[in-house]
Amino acid sequence: MSDRRILFMHAHPDDESINTGATMARYAAEGAHVTLVTCTLGEEGEIIPPEYAELASDQQDRLGEHRISELADACKALGVADHRLLGGAGRWRDSGMAGVASNERPGAFWQADPDEAAAQLEEIVREVRPQVIVTYDDNGYYGHPDHIQAHKISWRAFENSQGTDWQVDKFYAIAMPRSVLARSVAVLKASSPFRSPGSVDELPYGVPDDQVTTAIDCRPYLPQKLAALAAHRSQITVEGAYFALSNKVGQQAFGVEYYTRLAGPEGPRGADGRENDLFGGLT
Repeated sequence: MSDRRILFMHAHPDDESINTGATMARYAAEGAHVTLVTCTLGEEGEIIPPEYAELASDQQDRLGEHRISELADACKALGVADHRLLGGAGRWRDSGMAGVASNERPGAFWQADPDEAAAQLEEIVREVRPQVIVTYDDNGYYGHPDHIQAHKISWRAFENSQGTDWQVDKFYAIAMPRSVLARSVAVLKASSPFRSPGSVDELPYGVPDDQVTTAIDCRPYLPQKLAALAAHRSQITVEGAYFALSNKVGQQAFGVEYYTRLAGPEGPRGADGRENDLFGGLT
Protein backbone atom coordinates (compact mmCIF):
# COMPACT_ATOMS: atom_id res chain seq x y z
CA MET A 1 0.00 0.00 0.00
CA SER A 2 1.16 3.53 -0.77
CA ASP A 3 2.81 5.59 1.95
CA ARG A 4 0.27 8.35 1.18
CA ARG A 5 -3.28 7.37 2.06
CA ILE A 6 -6.39 9.54 1.97
CA LEU A 7 -10.07 8.77 2.70
CA PHE A 8 -13.01 10.69 1.23
CA MET A 9 -16.32 10.35 3.08
CA HIS A 10 -19.39 11.24 0.98
CA ALA A 11 -23.10 10.96 1.60
CA HIS A 12 -24.49 9.87 -1.78
CA PRO A 13 -23.39 8.61 -5.19
CA ASP A 14 -22.39 11.69 -7.26
CA ASP A 15 -21.17 13.80 -4.30
CA GLU A 16 -17.67 12.45 -4.75
CA SER A 17 -17.49 13.52 -8.39
CA ILE A 18 -19.11 16.93 -7.96
CA ASN A 19 -17.09 18.08 -4.98
CA THR A 20 -13.80 16.17 -4.96
CA GLY A 21 -13.56 14.29 -8.26
CA ALA A 22 -10.53 16.07 -9.64
CA THR A 23 -8.69 15.85 -6.31
CA MET A 24 -9.34 12.12 -6.10
CA ALA A 25 -8.18 11.62 -9.69
CA ARG A 26 -5.00 13.61 -9.10
CA TYR A 27 -3.93 11.76 -5.96
CA ALA A 28 -4.81 8.37 -7.45
CA ALA A 29 -2.72 9.18 -10.54
CA GLU A 30 0.18 10.27 -8.31
CA GLY A 31 0.17 6.90 -6.58
CA ALA A 32 -1.62 7.71 -3.33
CA HIS A 33 -4.05 5.15 -1.94
CA VAL A 34 -7.45 6.82 -2.34
CA THR A 35 -10.40 5.35 -0.44
CA LEU A 36 -13.96 6.48 -1.06
CA VAL A 37 -16.63 5.74 1.55
CA THR A 38 -20.23 6.37 0.48
CA CYS A 39 -22.87 6.45 3.22
CA THR A 40 -26.11 5.82 1.26
CA LEU A 41 -27.24 4.76 -2.21
CA GLY A 42 -28.98 8.03 -3.06
CA GLU A 43 -32.43 6.45 -3.05
CA GLU A 44 -34.19 9.82 -2.63
CA GLY A 45 -32.38 11.46 -5.53
CA GLU A 46 -34.35 12.73 -8.50
CA ILE A 47 -34.16 11.10 -11.91
CA ILE A 48 -33.46 13.11 -15.07
CA PRO A 49 -33.61 10.79 -18.13
CA PRO A 50 -37.12 9.43 -18.83
CA GLU A 51 -35.68 5.99 -19.58
CA TYR A 52 -34.74 5.64 -15.91
CA ALA A 53 -38.13 6.75 -14.53
CA GLU A 54 -39.16 3.17 -13.77
CA LEU A 55 -36.31 2.93 -11.24
CA ALA A 56 -38.10 5.32 -8.89
CA SER A 57 -39.95 2.55 -7.08
CA ASP A 58 -40.21 3.40 -3.40
CA GLN A 59 -41.05 -0.21 -2.59
CA GLN A 60 -38.04 -1.86 -4.17
CA ASP A 61 -35.39 0.89 -4.04
CA ARG A 62 -34.30 -0.05 -7.55
CA LEU A 63 -32.82 3.42 -7.95
CA GLY A 64 -30.32 2.77 -5.17
CA GLU A 65 -29.30 -0.51 -6.76
CA HIS A 66 -28.79 1.23 -10.10
CA ARG A 67 -26.71 3.99 -8.56
CA ILE A 68 -24.23 1.44 -7.22
CA SER A 69 -23.32 0.68 -10.83
CA GLU A 70 -23.10 4.38 -11.70
CA LEU A 71 -20.82 4.93 -8.74
CA ALA A 72 -18.58 2.07 -9.85
CA ASP A 73 -18.30 3.66 -13.30
CA ALA A 74 -17.47 7.04 -11.74
CA CYS A 75 -14.74 5.50 -9.57
CA LYS A 76 -13.27 3.79 -12.62
CA ALA A 77 -13.17 7.15 -14.44
CA LEU A 78 -11.36 8.71 -11.46
CA GLY A 79 -8.89 5.84 -11.11
CA VAL A 80 -10.17 5.00 -7.63
CA ALA A 81 -10.06 1.28 -6.94
CA ASP A 82 -10.91 1.27 -3.22
CA HIS A 83 -14.57 2.09 -2.73
CA ARG A 84 -16.67 1.11 0.31
CA LEU A 85 -20.36 1.47 1.18
CA LEU A 86 -20.60 2.37 4.86
CA GLY A 87 -22.00 -0.62 6.73
CA GLY A 88 -22.57 -2.45 3.44
CA ALA A 89 -24.96 -1.70 0.57
CA GLY A 90 -28.24 -0.32 1.84
CA ARG A 91 -27.34 -0.27 5.55
CA TRP A 92 -28.43 3.36 5.72
CA ARG A 93 -30.88 5.01 3.36
CA ASP A 94 -30.72 8.44 1.75
CA SER A 95 -32.59 10.81 4.10
CA GLY A 96 -33.63 13.32 1.44
CA MET A 97 -33.39 17.09 1.73
CA ALA A 98 -33.79 18.87 5.07
CA GLY A 99 -37.28 18.95 6.52
CA VAL A 100 -38.91 16.24 4.39
CA ALA A 101 -40.69 13.19 5.79
CA SER A 102 -37.99 10.77 4.65
CA ASN A 103 -35.64 12.31 7.26
CA GLU A 104 -37.62 10.41 9.89
CA ARG A 105 -37.82 7.13 8.02
CA PRO A 106 -36.39 4.12 9.88
CA GLY A 107 -32.99 3.32 8.43
CA ALA A 108 -32.40 6.84 7.14
CA PHE A 109 -28.79 7.93 7.57
CA TRP A 110 -29.98 10.99 9.48
CA GLN A 111 -31.37 8.55 12.08
CA ALA A 112 -28.19 6.46 12.25
CA ASP A 113 -26.79 5.71 15.68
CA PRO A 114 -23.57 7.77 15.76
CA ASP A 115 -21.64 5.14 17.67
CA GLU A 116 -22.61 2.36 15.25
CA ALA A 117 -21.88 4.42 12.14
CA ALA A 118 -18.57 5.70 13.53
CA ALA A 119 -17.58 2.13 14.43
CA GLN A 120 -18.20 1.07 10.83
CA LEU A 121 -16.02 3.90 9.57
CA GLU A 122 -13.34 3.17 12.15
CA GLU A 123 -13.05 -0.39 10.85
CA ILE A 124 -12.15 1.02 7.45
CA VAL A 125 -9.75 3.57 8.95
CA ARG A 126 -7.96 0.86 10.94
CA GLU A 127 -7.54 -1.18 7.77
CA VAL A 128 -6.49 1.62 5.40
CA ARG A 129 -4.63 3.85 7.91
CA PRO A 130 -5.27 7.13 6.04
CA GLN A 131 -3.29 10.15 7.12
CA VAL A 132 -6.07 12.42 5.83
CA ILE A 133 -9.90 12.39 5.94
CA VAL A 134 -11.94 14.64 3.65
CA THR A 135 -15.68 15.21 4.08
CA TYR A 136 -18.11 18.12 4.67
CA ASP A 137 -18.18 20.87 7.28
CA ASP A 138 -20.63 20.84 10.19
CA ASN A 139 -23.28 22.45 7.96
CA GLY A 140 -22.93 19.68 5.41
CA TYR A 141 -21.71 22.16 2.75
CA TYR A 142 -25.29 23.30 2.11
CA GLY A 143 -27.37 21.89 4.96
CA HIS A 144 -28.24 18.41 3.66
CA PRO A 145 -28.96 16.12 6.65
CA ASP A 146 -26.84 13.26 5.28
CA HIS A 147 -23.90 15.60 4.66
CA ILE A 148 -24.16 16.88 8.23
CA GLN A 149 -24.29 13.32 9.52
CA ALA A 150 -21.27 12.35 7.40
CA HIS A 151 -19.33 15.20 9.03
CA LYS A 152 -20.37 14.11 12.53
CA ILE A 153 -19.44 10.48 11.93
CA SER A 154 -16.14 11.35 10.26
CA TRP A 155 -15.19 13.76 13.02
CA ARG A 156 -16.04 11.18 15.69
CA ALA A 157 -13.84 8.61 13.97
CA PHE A 158 -11.06 11.19 13.61
CA GLU A 159 -11.21 12.06 17.30
CA ASN A 160 -11.32 8.41 18.32
CA SER A 161 -8.19 7.75 16.26
CA GLN A 162 -6.07 10.27 18.15
CA GLY A 163 -3.28 8.69 20.19
CA THR A 164 -3.78 5.26 18.62
CA ASP A 165 -1.68 3.31 16.15
CA TRP A 166 -4.31 4.12 13.47
CA GLN A 167 -4.28 7.87 14.08
CA VAL A 168 -5.53 10.16 11.30
CA ASP A 169 -3.38 13.30 11.13
CA LYS A 170 -5.44 15.78 9.09
CA PHE A 171 -9.14 16.51 8.59
CA TYR A 172 -10.58 18.62 5.77
CA ALA A 173 -13.99 19.89 4.77
CA ILE A 174 -14.88 20.70 1.17
CA ALA A 175 -15.42 24.42 0.60
CA MET A 176 -16.28 26.92 -2.12
CA PRO A 177 -14.90 30.48 -1.78
CA ARG A 178 -17.52 33.13 -2.41
CA SER A 179 -15.24 34.98 -4.81
CA VAL A 180 -14.82 31.86 -6.96
CA LEU A 181 -18.56 31.32 -6.87
CA ALA A 182 -19.18 34.90 -7.98
CA ARG A 183 -16.84 34.51 -10.96
CA SER A 184 -18.51 31.23 -11.82
CA VAL A 185 -21.96 32.81 -11.87
CA ALA A 186 -20.70 35.38 -14.36
CA VAL A 187 -19.21 32.61 -16.55
CA LEU A 188 -22.43 30.60 -16.37
CA LYS A 189 -24.49 33.59 -17.47
CA ALA A 190 -22.18 34.14 -20.43
CA SER A 191 -21.71 30.62 -21.73
CA SER A 192 -23.57 27.87 -19.87
CA PRO A 193 -25.95 25.68 -21.91
CA PHE A 194 -28.10 25.36 -18.78
CA ARG A 195 -30.17 27.85 -16.82
CA SER A 196 -27.90 30.20 -14.90
CA PRO A 197 -28.34 31.22 -11.25
CA GLY A 198 -29.44 34.81 -10.88
CA SER A 199 -26.77 35.61 -8.30
CA VAL A 200 -24.46 34.09 -5.73
CA ASP A 201 -27.15 34.69 -3.10
CA GLU A 202 -29.42 32.24 -4.93
CA LEU A 203 -26.98 29.41 -4.29
CA PRO A 204 -27.11 27.42 -1.01
CA TYR A 205 -23.34 27.00 -0.67
CA GLY A 206 -20.21 29.14 -0.57
CA VAL A 207 -18.16 30.47 2.35
CA PRO A 208 -16.11 33.63 2.96
CA ASP A 209 -12.75 33.41 1.24
CA ASP A 210 -10.82 33.63 4.50
CA GLN A 211 -12.36 30.35 5.66
CA VAL A 212 -10.79 28.46 2.76
CA THR A 213 -7.34 27.22 3.72
CA THR A 214 -6.47 24.95 0.83
CA ALA A 215 -6.65 24.93 -2.98
CA ILE A 216 -5.76 21.77 -4.90
CA ASP A 217 -4.85 22.40 -8.53
CA CYS A 218 -6.19 19.41 -10.44
CA ARG A 219 -6.78 21.01 -13.82
CA PRO A 220 -5.00 18.23 -15.77
CA TYR A 221 -7.57 15.84 -14.28
CA LEU A 222 -10.68 17.79 -15.23
CA PRO A 223 -11.47 15.33 -18.08
CA GLN A 224 -11.57 12.48 -15.56
CA LYS A 225 -13.88 14.50 -13.34
CA LEU A 226 -16.22 15.23 -16.25
CA ALA A 227 -16.25 11.54 -17.17
CA ALA A 228 -17.11 10.65 -13.58
CA LEU A 229 -19.93 13.21 -13.54
CA ALA A 230 -21.30 11.77 -16.78
CA ALA A 231 -21.22 8.29 -15.25
CA HIS A 232 -23.96 9.43 -12.86
CA ARG A 233 -26.29 9.51 -15.84
CA SER A 234 -29.54 9.07 -13.90
CA GLN A 235 -29.04 12.33 -12.02
CA ILE A 236 -26.49 14.55 -13.80
CA THR A 237 -26.44 16.05 -17.28
CA VAL A 238 -23.01 17.06 -18.61
CA GLU A 239 -22.45 19.51 -21.47
CA GLY A 240 -18.84 20.43 -22.16
CA ALA A 241 -17.32 21.75 -18.93
CA TYR A 242 -20.74 22.35 -17.36
CA PHE A 243 -23.25 20.10 -15.64
CA ALA A 244 -26.68 20.31 -14.08
CA LEU A 245 -28.78 18.31 -11.66
CA SER A 246 -32.55 17.90 -11.94
CA ASN A 247 -33.15 21.62 -11.23
CA LYS A 248 -31.40 22.34 -14.56
CA VAL A 249 -29.30 25.10 -12.95
CA GLY A 250 -25.84 25.02 -14.50
CA GLN A 251 -22.65 24.51 -12.53
CA GLN A 252 -19.03 24.67 -13.60
CA ALA A 253 -16.89 21.58 -13.23
CA PHE A 254 -13.89 23.08 -11.46
CA GLY A 255 -10.35 21.85 -12.01
CA VAL A 256 -9.23 23.58 -8.80
CA GLU A 257 -11.00 22.22 -5.73
CA TYR A 258 -11.12 23.98 -2.37
CA TYR A 259 -11.04 22.86 1.25
CA THR A 260 -10.95 24.09 4.82
CA ARG A 261 -8.44 22.39 7.11
CA LEU A 262 -10.25 21.66 10.38
CA ALA A 263 -7.44 19.75 12.09
CA GLY A 264 -3.82 18.84 11.54
CA PRO A 265 -0.58 20.57 10.59
CA GLU A 266 -0.52 23.30 7.97
CA GLY A 267 1.31 22.45 4.79
CA PRO A 268 3.29 24.70 2.42
CA ARG A 269 1.33 27.49 0.79
CA GLY A 270 1.12 28.36 -2.86
CA ALA A 271 1.22 31.79 -4.49
CA ASP A 272 -2.43 32.39 -3.49
CA GLY A 273 -1.55 31.97 0.19
CA ARG A 274 -3.40 28.67 0.53
CA GLU A 275 -2.10 25.16 1.11
CA ASN A 276 -1.58 23.29 -2.14
CA ASP A 277 -1.35 19.68 -0.89
CA LEU A 278 -3.72 17.80 1.42
CA PHE A 279 -0.71 15.82 2.68
CA GLY A 280 1.26 19.00 3.30
CA GLY A 281 3.00 19.28 6.67
CA LEU A 282 3.17 15.51 7.20
CA THR A 283 6.49 13.70 7.47
